[in-house]
Amino acid sequence: MSVSDVEPLARGGYRCLLCDVRVPNSPSLNDHLKGKKHQKLLSVRSCRKSQQEKSLFVSGFHKGTSNLEITDYFQNFGTVANVIMDKDKGLYAIIEMGDTEEVEKVLSITQHCMNGQKLRVKHKETKEFKYIPKRKQSPGKKQWIDFEELTQGLCQAVDVDEQMKQLLQLFELTESEKTLRELIVSLLQEVFLEFFPSCRILPFGSSVNAFGIHGCDMDLFLDLENTKAFQAHARSKVETEEVNGIKEDAQFETQSEDSILSDIDLGTSNTAEVLQLVATVLQKCVPGIHKVQAVTTARLPVVKFIHKESGLQGDISINNRLAVRNTQFLQLCASLDQRVRPLVYAVRYWAKQKQLAGNPFGGGPLMNNYAVTLLVVFFLQNRTPPVLPTVNHLKELADEDDQCVIDGWDCTFPSNQSKVEPSPNSEGLCGLLAEFYKFYSQFDFAGTVVSLSEGKAHLVTDFIGPESETNLRLGPINIQDPFELSHNVSGNINERTGQKFKRQLDEAFKYCRSLQYQRKSNKGKIWGIVRLFQPLNSTDCSPAHSPEVDCSPVKELNHSGNVLTIPFKLSCLSEQTREKLHGSSDFREIWFNKVCHAVLYVMETVLKCGCTCTEGSGVRIDDIKISSFDGNGNDNDNDNEDNTGLKRKHPVEEIPETSSTKKARIETVQYRRKVTWHCEVWSRVWVGRRKMRRQLHFRTTEPDANTGEVVNSLEIEENVSAAILQQEGRGDKSSPLITFTLCAFLVGGNEDTRTTIRVTPIQHTTLFPEFFHFLESFVPKMAEKCFEKSE
Repeated sequence: MSVSDVEPLARGGYRCLLCDVRVPNSPSLNDHLKGKKHQKLLSVRSCRKSQQEKSLFVSGFHKGTSNLEITDYFQNFGTVANVIMDKDKGLYAIIEMGDTEEVEKVLSITQHCMNGQKLRVKHKETKEFKYIPKRKQSPGKKQWIDFEELTQGLCQAVDVDEQMKQLLQLFELTESEKTLRELIVSLLQEVFLEFFPSCRILPFGSSVNAFGIHGCDMDLFLDLENTKAFQAHARSKVETEEVNGIKEDAQFETQSEDSILSDIDLGTSNTAEVLQLVATVLQKCVPGIHKVQAVTTARLPVVKFIHKESGLQGDISINNRLAVRNTQFLQLCASLDQRVRPLVYAVRYWAKQKQLAGNPFGGGPLMNNYAVTLLVVFFLQNRTPPVLPTVNHLKELADEDDQCVIDGWDCTFPSNQSKVEPSPNSEGLCGLLAEFYKFYSQFDFAGTVVSLSEGKAHLVTDFIGPESETNLRLGPINIQDPFELSHNVSGNINERTGQKFKRQLDEAFKYCRSLQYQRKSNKGKIWGIVRLFQPLNSTDCSPAHSPEVDCSPVKELNHSGNVLTIPFKLSCLSEQTREKLHGSSDFREIWFNKVCHAVLYVMETVLKCGCTCTEGSGVRIDDIKISSFDGNGNDNDNDNEDNTGLKRKHPVEEIPETSSTKKARIETVQYRRKVTWHCEVWSRVWVGRRKMRRQLHFRTTEPDANTGEVVNSLEIEENVSAAILQQEGRGDKSSPLITFTLCAFLVGGNEDTRTTIRVTPIQHTTLFPEFFHFLESFVPKMAEKCFEKSE
């Protein structure tokens, strides 16, 4: 370490000039100097200094001279450790010799000549080593215009239609950006043809699908199918000529045409091996490209690179032919109607501002831009009359030349837009955007699958049976790829993001009904789509609410405040339940019935509340018989019980029962659309549960002495409640702590599979708010456990 690396600061403390780090005192400085970062930089600086001392700057040779020729010449003076060529113009080379003595030996020659050219040879210019830390730049900053700047521009427009057109103009790729991308593709194509004969570089994604934005990455597909055929033919030719006794000539001819392919068989090599080869070609042979990295362990392996002059980032993949076809489909959609692009840009920007889509770092539970775009396309397929045709209709319009099958999937559609009749739909952009939010605010994402092939939503139950043609991964939002029918393009979405997406759709729909959206403000306030785009972290993060028009049960529930929501979650259902739901026309009622039974089980058995189903509340009793709901969710008949009424046993009376019979009694009834229970709480079962759970922990982590099975979480929580009741002396039977009603609704009929439960106190007590706060998280979580154990 050099003394000059440490600089005392005027206000105390020290600064390490090498690492650009400040420390408050001498002990901290000593720790830093011994740390990995400082020691590593010392080593790097020492290495760079040694390299500089042994390096020569050489110029004056013919353009196109290879580093091999330069190496051969300078090896006459000693060992050549490395040769770095000027890739951009080929005007100079940096040569690292074995040691400083060999450098002096080279410089002792007054004039060097190579291939008839006089060389200029001198010491490489010495530069002081300086550590430049990598600074993470959010890709969002380079892609999106500042919101304040956007606001000023859009608020000057005369109407929403003009605002959306301006948004498109602000974000779309300029002609110069398109030209740059085309030049990079041409450059890569030219270089790769030298090493991979007959290969093709095909761009896909935002750069070329008509929905690109400033600074968007380049996605490239390296098509090696023709190269594989070339290699197979060349090797077959060698084998044939070897048999005919002309082995040497055949080998020489093959290697001259296929030098880089001689060490790898594209037909048998894995993706990682091929990508490493691609990365080598990029790094050593393509001018203007740097920071090349082969990412072979990702879900989609790629080679990443950066175009040095423009800073444009790119990915090259070799197994992504379907993505190219998807891009061509979006190009066709954009060309069929001029309203498609402004609508897609508006919705995608809204989703990005609301943190629903466009994750700048990739992956995660956010929607990707492709999924958002498909939602817009599906919406336009469902207008009356349709703005865009379905994929199946496009297949009917295609001729023989348009036929396309990729990986077994039919990807056929017309290559010429003139084959598709223009849409008679004449809706404006303002109305279409408002209708988009209305359409999806009333859409049952969890219970249906968006199909662009047919332009309609299928029930999820059509995809879960053994007869299902596609193995679609279902989730909170289900968007079927238009061609790869087994792929849910929003399959990465989790429950939280799905609920957030639906909530933001509701807010946007409400706002789009207001005059603030439809008319320009005369007072200089933000209006139209600008207010719709306000980011979530803004002081006014949600659009203005407009007066409610309809008074559905959903609205009634939402206004009450004390609401529990249990979303439809197919993943937590057993195979038997899935089979029951498959093909059922009333699967929402089946689901609602399961939710009601699960909620009742949680309230009665787990929390030891007293619950009575009120009369006339949507209950259909088929065969009134009382059965016990065992730990596995099975209904066991009890013919000896009194079955003449709906009244449940008081929870206190159940405590003395044995573990096999103490489960709450429930009726085999069918709950339909809406049901209400009158409930009573006799003890503070929500208080001290964690402490009691810890006390009981040793009994729940070991197998049961009688059954040998580990106690499940439902039984654990039931035991916790029982212990709390016993500890409190079971409470006063004549005076419950809290009385309230649970009113469950199947939300939105055929538009939503959520079950929403309104919790209303009958008697006002200070205990109710904390009890409801406990129920908010506990009931949905335990109900899900019931689903997992049921059937």
